[in-house]
Amino acid sequence: MGTALDILNDFPANTHADWLAAVEKELKGKPFDKTLVKKTYEGIDIQPMYFMHDLDGLPQVDSQPGETPYMRGTAASGNRVNAWNIAQEITLADPEEFNRAAQYDLTRGQNSLNIVFDRATLSGQDPDQAPAEMVGKGGLSLATLRDAGIALTGIDLTAQPCRITCGVLGIAPASLVAALVEEQGKPLADLQGSLVVDPLGTLAVEGRLSCSLPAAYDRMAQLTHWAMDHAPKLRTITVGTDCYRNSGGNAVQDIAFALATGVVYIRALLERGLGIDDIATRMSFEFAIGNDFFMEIAKFRAARFTWSQVVESFGGDAEAQKMVIHARTATWNKTEVDPWVNMLRVSTEAFSGIAGGVDSMHVSPFDEIFRTPNEFSRRIARNVHIVLKEEGHFDKVVDPAGGCWYVEKITAQLAEKAWKLFQDVEAVGGMATALEQGVPQDSVAQTAAQREKNVATRTDRLVGTNMYPNLLEKRQLAEPFDHQGFKEKRSRAVKAHASSVDGQACAAALAAINECCSTLDSKVVTRAIKAVRMGATLGMVTSALQVETKEIVVKPLNIHRAAEPFEKIRRATEAHTARTGVTPKLFLANMGPIPQHKARADFSTAFFNVGAFETIGNNGFATVDEAARAALDSGAKAVVICSTDATYPDIVPSLAQQIKAGDPGMMVILAGFPKEHVEAFKAAGVDEFLHVRVNALDLLTKLQQHLEVTA
Repeated sequence: MGTALDILNDFPANTHADWLAAVEKELKGKPFDKTLVKKTYEGIDIQPMYFMHDLDGLPQVDSQPGETPYMRGTAASGNRVNAWNIAQEITLADPEEFNRAAQYDLTRGQNSLNIVFDRATLSGQDPDQAPAEMVGKGGLSLATLRDAGIALTGIDLTAQPCRITCGVLGIAPASLVAALVEEQGKPLADLQGSLVVDPLGTLAVEGRLSCSLPAAYDRMAQLTHWAMDHAPKLRTITVGTDCYRNSGGNAVQDIAFALATGVVYIRALLERGLGIDDIATRMSFEFAIGNDFFMEIAKFRAARFTWSQVVESFGGDAEAQKMVIHARTATWNKTEVDPWVNMLRVSTEAFSGIAGGVDSMHVSPFDEIFRTPNEFSRRIARNVHIVLKEEGHFDKVVDPAGGCWYVEKITAQLAEKAWKLFQDVEAVGGMATALEQGVPQDSVAQTAAQREKNVATRTDRLVGTNMYPNLLEKRQLAEPFDHQGFKEKRSRAVKAHASSVDGQACAAALAAINECCSTLDSKVVTRAIKAVRMGATLGMVTSALQVETKEIVVKPLNIHRAAEPFEKIRRATEAHTARTGVTPKLFLANMGPIPQHKARADFSTAFFNVGAFETIGNNGFATVDEAARAALDSGAKAVVICSTDATYPDIVPSLAQQIKAGDPGMMVILAGFPKEHVEAFKAAGVDEFLHVRVNALDLLTKLQQHLEVTA
């Protein structure tokens, strides 16, 4: 054998300067920053490569998992001992259907019950009181203890963590659940998870609250006091920021608005006699997971870091400084066109959430944005968790992103930027005042406008929607939901329940709630639970709480999806085709042999397929006269000239003029954008230019209007 290999001496390390010199040589004079550095929506410059020196001065690199400021996770063992909870939402409206789905899913990998109530329940109205469109919309309809018993038959609520969306005031829905636990003979002390009560989040989404914020904070304090006394494992305060991301926001805004909202709740509850440690340990945060893989990992790490600082500033202890995070994959980037791609999108997003250290997570079923998920779509979404855990072994590693130079650097940058925006919100008077002034809404709208522009130009790509469409896809349709019929069914159930109630005992229990509404302790919740067990309905309990009805109105967030404009175009073309029996077509005036025109002809076909338009292809024309005749004879009302920039000066003017002379109404599109000839080609009759930087949304819209395509 030869001399032993000495790695360090035989292969000396290249320096950062050596790498830069090699890159600059390959760039051949192109600017490094503009060519290789990517600017994110957060305003962070992403370098093409990161080095050890990027960690210099970063405070978190010496911390350990389970240690303040918790950037590396709140548990020293990470997912090794307690992995993230699989908390898939079940949004079926009917209690019996909900029960079947919940029992099925909880025996097939789901280990946390995530209950989302319908709009009527969240507003504190019984089905017979609420408008029909609210009954069954968005989730489970519950009004009575009997309803709760049907929905949760065979399910021990203390056997797994529960996440229960409880609306602005929380007490009435929470009392239904707590009453059922008592009816099941289980101790409330064993109930664990979160009651999702987030008045500022609701205000941001809906643009209004039917009560004053002080009244909402009073109920939050009462619910928290009750949990401290009777259900110490239950969190009663939620800060939701998924609405900002699903309106087009960025990671900096997610974190900053979470901090600002959390601070409002802390101050409100401190004023109502609770201590910082009692408040902070009963808070949970909800974030949406976006598609920027590494940025989302960094977001969760930065959120924990900054929240630890916030709670520490209020005097909270190490346990209180822990941020408990529930995450759900975002709806912003999901598509109704080619929805199967959503399965792939949520896989990478779930990966980010787990690597970022979330405590529980909902992975969106692929059809969630346009219908109530069915058994198949729920199973596929649930299995994303299970594959990442059982096959990817993410429950076997602690802080998988820790020490990654890239992630550590952008984590610190995110934290710094989020803290600055948080301070800006505080400067205007806090999150409630900021919402009244439209500060968060405007900030998110600016980011959304940047995103929308990039989607329109296909700088940001939505596979299957603004790029690479599948015209053979079989559209997935939502089954119509009869809200009026469902309201009538649910109203009959409430009436049947009422017939079995001891009216006097129920009235006395409701009066007892009324007597202690203003006391900021656990009495009101305890009495609400008793009233439910005496037969009171959700609406009765809500009325007994006598909440001040001073309405607050702000500008709501514009929650929408990036794909919607492209989906609208495609569906309009498809509807036109279905109605007329004719697919709108464009003729490809391919000039010269196949190698000369193929690249642009293929690009053009793929581009117009995005709008469900059909292109009439050919193997190319030898002369302008042949091409013009074929275009005019094709019956198409738009033509795309495809060749090379070098041949265009000899082809385009004559071809465009002949086409326009034969049919002045023909739209002439040139594949390419030869800058030095653009004005001359326009003068010859070219109407539009198709190229990689074109605003695809604008061009497809103009084409649709020109071809008189209507839905």
